[in-house]
Amino acid sequence: MFEQTIIIGNLGNDPDLRYTSAGIPVCTMSVAVNRKWTNADGTPGEETKWFRATAWRKLAETCNQYLSKGRQVMVIGRVAASAFSGQDGSPRASLEVTADSVRFLGGGRGEAAPGAPAGNGNGASAHIAPMEEEDIPF
Repeated sequence: MFEQTIIIGNLGNDPDLRYTSAGIPVCTMSVAVNRKWTNADGTPGEETKWFRATAWRKLAETCNQYLSKGRQVMVIGRVAASAFSGQDGSPRASLEVTADSVRFLGGGRGEAAPGAPAGNGNGASAHIAPMEEEDIPF
């Protein structure tokens, strides 16, 4: 079996780097994924989904060093969903992606970030131009 999830979005806050009791670095980030469309009546529609992304070890340290709130990223990994009750007692859900790879796609407003490496430290290049839903060939 194989599972892989890819999300592309912007960081909602600065990465949070912590260490486990065994000294292993872990970095958590919240990523906002936006979708825009035009309704049948011509009015624009928009939806934002939030994902919690977690990176481990060297990838965690790299994310913490080079990423900041607003930065566009592509996270590739495994997704897990969990349910919980909000402060008001209403049912809520959380989506968490455990990152196998994080690609740095642009600065806070989509501009390139000079000098920042991309990917998970293995030297992979990762410049991907933003794409509108209408441009996707399938």
